[in-house]
Amino acid sequence: MLDEEKVFKDPVHGYIYVNDPLIWDLINTKEMQRLRRIRQLGTSYVTYPGGEHSRFSHSLGVYEVIRQIVQSFARNAYEWPTEYNQLVMVAGLLHDIGHAPFSHALEKVIGLRHEIWGERIILEPTTEVHQVLAQIDPELPSQVASVINKTHPQKLVVSLVSGQLDADRLDYLMRDSIFTGVDYGKFDLARIIRVMRPLGGRIVVKRSGLHTVEAYLLARYFMYWQVYFHPVSRSAEVILKAILKRVKDLVAGGQEPPMPHPALAELFTQSLRLDSYFALDDTVLFNAFNVWQDSSDPILKDLCRRFLNRHLFTYMEYPDHDMDTYQKLRVQVQSHGYDPAYYLAVDETGTVYYDYYLGAENSEDKDSALFLWDDDEKALIEMSRLSKPVNAIAREKQVIRRLYFPHDVR
Repeated sequence: MLDEEKVFKDPVHGYIYVNDPLIWDLINTKEMQRLRRIRQLGTSYVTYPGGEHSRFSHSLGVYEVIRQIVQSFARNAYEWPTEYNQLVMVAGLLHDIGHAPFSHALEKVIGLRHEIWGERIILEPTTEVHQVLAQIDPELPSQVASVINKTHPQKLVVSLVSGQLDADRLDYLMRDSIFTGVDYGKFDLARIIRVMRPLGGRIVVKRSGLHTVEAYLLARYFMYWQVYFHPVSRSAEVILKAILKRVKDLVAGGQEPPMPHPALAELFTQSLRLDSYFALDDTVLFNAFNVWQDSSDPILKDLCRRFLNRHLFTYMEYPDHDMDTYQKLRVQVQSHGYDPAYYLAVDETGTVYYDYYLGAENSEDKDSALFLWDDDEKALIEMSRLSKPVNAIAREKQVIRRLYFPHDVR
């Protein structure tokens, strides 16, 4: 235990408490501090000006939620393996350690996966995170990595970090709701923690907590459609992807634009070293966009100006009844002097990292379904079978496709 308890003031949880020296040392590593310079919500700030919070604050929040959950399990004398308390709290704190700036957009264009980089950071002996973990136990880095990448044999531990009712979702829904200023993501976290319990190798919820969990699942649904898949935020991400694709194509064609930071040259040639990855944050990319808005390449110049000055693309729903729509629009885009490779994009719900609950029948992973425990019947019941609104959402399974292109094309 630390000689003095450390406390972070937090708009979501009130206070975040740290008593464990290992947690405190990890928070103060350069790899964790880097997350202060990476936005949690990527391009959502163009729609919701308050959505400027960082992955660092979210990571602290996930740790705090897990801390509260394991304390609740102990108070209720549930069959929870207490020897994993520190491991699961560490995994919660470090679950986003591998994220790059504008992570999901960058992943799709450049081919980076934050999970792989996170594992590298934790397992690489030269990183501060690895050294802090290895001082406690040489095997601890690999154990933490296995929880985050879902290969740890104790699935109950994994489910607190990655599951239908995990600490990651419980924190980011509330945090994103508060910072964007919307009410959709609010639910009773304290009550959810009270009705959660480990049972038969999975996290379940007491049947008496049906409506509390219902509110959480509805919050996921509304945040998905109103924040994460908001058409204006998606427009900004479409342009961001076009910028990254244009730079990648210029580099491949031997016309590399000025690189304000050496890590960018490695990024676009897919030769990124770990030290260079640490250097990448939102400020590095924004500085590059600022330089490239005066590029000699007209496409890169225009795209960067659009992104920086919020001159976004317009959009339309992709009509299912007219499969020639894309080709028709492609001709129109070209006739207005734009290259369709960068000025026409299809964006659909499947490209959004966040999701909402679709029930056991529609889930790819049947074991990830959310179950209620009926103490009288001594039986587990899948959530959508008891909740009418959740069942309706599960049956809906909407897929929406949008076409994005410059305003004057319309």
